[in-house]
Amino acid sequence: MNSLIDKYNIPGPRYTSYPTVPYWDESTFSPEGWKESVIRSFHESNAEEGISIYIHLPFCEALCTFCACHKRITKQHSVEVPYLESVLKEWKLYLELFNERPKLKELHLGGGTPTFFSPENLKTLLEGIFATVDIAEHPEFSFEGHPNNTTRDHLRTLYDLGFRRVSFGVQDYDPKVQKAINRIQPFENVKNVTEWAKEIGYRGISHDLVFGLPHQSWEAMEHTIRKTMELKPDRLAFYSYAHVPWVKGVGQRGFDENDLPSGEEKRRLYEDGKKLLQDLGYIEVGMDHFSLEHDDLYQSLIHKKLHRNFMGYTSSNTQLMVGLGMSAISDSWYAFAQNVKTVEDYQKMVEEGEIPVVKGHVLNEEDLIVRRHILNLMCQLETTFSTHNSFPELENALDMLKEMENDGLVEINGHEVKITEAGRAFTRNVAMVFDLRMMRNKPETRIFSMTI
Repeated sequence: MNSLIDKYNIPGPRYTSYPTVPYWDESTFSPEGWKESVIRSFHESNAEEGISIYIHLPFCEALCTFCACHKRITKQHSVEVPYLESVLKEWKLYLELFNERPKLKELHLGGGTPTFFSPENLKTLLEGIFATVDIAEHPEFSFEGHPNNTTRDHLRTLYDLGFRRVSFGVQDYDPKVQKAINRIQPFENVKNVTEWAKEIGYRGISHDLVFGLPHQSWEAMEHTIRKTMELKPDRLAFYSYAHVPWVKGVGQRGFDENDLPSGEEKRRLYEDGKKLLQDLGYIEVGMDHFSLEHDDLYQSLIHKKLHRNFMGYTSSNTQLMVGLGMSAISDSWYAFAQNVKTVEDYQKMVEEGEIPVVKGHVLNEEDLIVRRHILNLMCQLETTFSTHNSFPELENALDMLKEMENDGLVEINGHEVKITEAGRAFTRNVAMVFDLRMMRNKPETRIFSMTI
């Protein structure tokens, strides 16, 4: 295993999209073209599965120094109402593109810290959106809650609005690790919010754990997992820490590079952590995710309905996802678009009646083929390709896959590729074989986190 780690521990994407953001071709993108792709996707899909909405709520009261998200650090809660008013105005701009009422299947509040906002203000935002849509059958509404500031009122208010899933960012319970990443939260806080959520009736409670953090040892990781088991969340995200301090705006300067576990130590954290989770009844679902057997995520896996998008793994698969808020990314299947990355620019563009996209990518025919292969690998751990015409550089990909087959990471049967149990830890590496845009234009500088 150590030799495979040395071989495959290279920078690589997490593939919440294809093409990945650094490989978007902005020369073919325009706001007008984006609107056209949204209208096309909406009319192709709204009557059937409906649409998804992602709302980016960027404010945090403190900077967590492991975080690579776009956020704004402030303790001034006066920013809440103006920001949410802008989100509703942006949504109205999208409504103007549709000539029929949207059917809402999936909604996620991400951040930043969504629970920075008061329950009353979140209710105003959501009621403003719900007044303009029809709610699909069995909707998936979820939000990210910070254990230190999520109140029972937050949980009750959102539950009454239809939310049934919540994820709490735990990371690690070791005080030394928490201090290094500036995320001090006692176990008691996590226990409180988890038990409140269960009492209220949430059925998809998730805890996010991170391995590879500074000063993290296996003893600390095992302690964190066993403490988590006392609360028995329905699912777990067991993420690899993405160390990307070169990205502008991230806060990854709270520790020294030498404080991070080595590649070998980090892999042990994952392998031993995965084994312990499985021993405790959790089933690996996709990449970095585990769930109990009753959870929707596992049921989606066994029924081959698991999906992955900018919100991560989901049991809902909608063609159109509208991202609202500063830096939010939207996906029409045929194109991606990202909003401007500062609150001020975002609010200014919305006030001027512009959908506030700043960049994007229009997928060509080859992109759509590759996107499907990578999505299959990330969600089902297998894919099938047929002819040289549909995948021009198949021979090169096959050579790389055969090497992975020799290493025990994949099985190849004709044009079918399956990731083995041993290969699960290298899913990102297998997906990279199909990433034509990256193969043709390999980065000269490091732009992705390490795959392991």
